[in-house]
Amino acid sequence: MSIKKAIFPVAGLGTRFLPVTKAQPKEMLPIVDKPAIQYVVEEAVQSGIEDFLFITGKDKRPLEDYFDHSGELEYHLEQQGKTELLELVRNIACMCQIYYVRQKKPLGLGHAVWCAKQHIGDEYFAVLLGDDIVDSDKPCLKQMIEVYEKTRRPVVAIRRVPREEVSSYGIIQGRPLGDGLWEVSDLVEKPHPDEAPSDLAVIGRYILPPEIFPVLEKLDPGRGGEIQLTDALRVLAQEEPIIGCEFQGIRYDVGTPKGLLVATIEMALSREDLSEELEQYLVQLVRKRDLL
Repeated sequence: MSIKKAIFPVAGLGTRFLPVTKAQPKEMLPIVDKPAIQYVVEEAVQSGIEDFLFITGKDKRPLEDYFDHSGELEYHLEQQGKTELLELVRNIACMCQIYYVRQKKPLGLGHAVWCAKQHIGDEYFAVLLGDDIVDSDKPCLKQMIEVYEKTRRPVVAIRRVPREEVSSYGIIQGRPLGDGLWEVSDLVEKPHPDEAPSDLAVIGRYILPPEIFPVLEKLDPGRGGEIQLTDALRVLAQEEPIIGCEFQGIRYDVGTPKGLLVATIEMALSREDLSEELEQYLVQLVRKRDLL
């Protein structure tokens, strides 16, 4: 059975983007002219996902509105003869069928995944975090699904990070299998650089078995007083190795202001309608600041 269901934990408060996230979900912050979450949803669609579940929280209604039809806007565009914009807006609403479950308390990523228990049932499923956007020829999740279909094991996306940054990630311990795959025997959540078992960090993409739910249910709060998904993965790894997949593509951490800006600039430079003028402006700006 292939992976058809995916969870999108989007209940976070977005404190790193305050004050704008006081009234706007961080997932709706734009990268050029699309909200960050749309890039992640599109990756899932392109990977063959058919069932989409958002784990939401308070003040996340704009997410629901965005992926729904907007009758007044669509009528206005139709009356104005703006057919291209009308098609663009309608395609967003028709992109996929999304279900919503509210995480009533901010108890961490592991708890957010646990909230999907009844919806997922007894099949493998994907988890995609909105803070990570991957620009690649083959979608990151599709790469992982192909690994799952060959191994029938849980899969996590991994990438090497500078040693001084390992304290911001879940870090794996494992042995190489070749072709960018690793057999993961243990994971550590945000270790000190001197104590990290490797420099291979788990990035926000997972393929998980239904057995994760009873583990999460019994798990004690970990770092930060939250239910950590990494801690649950450690338990699973003791029973059966997890596969780490060094995916191909450019990863953007849009969960920070700097990362969001970098993604916006680089993606704008990749567009034919924006690249030339933006590149000229950036060159002029650098010269103005005497950086060349």
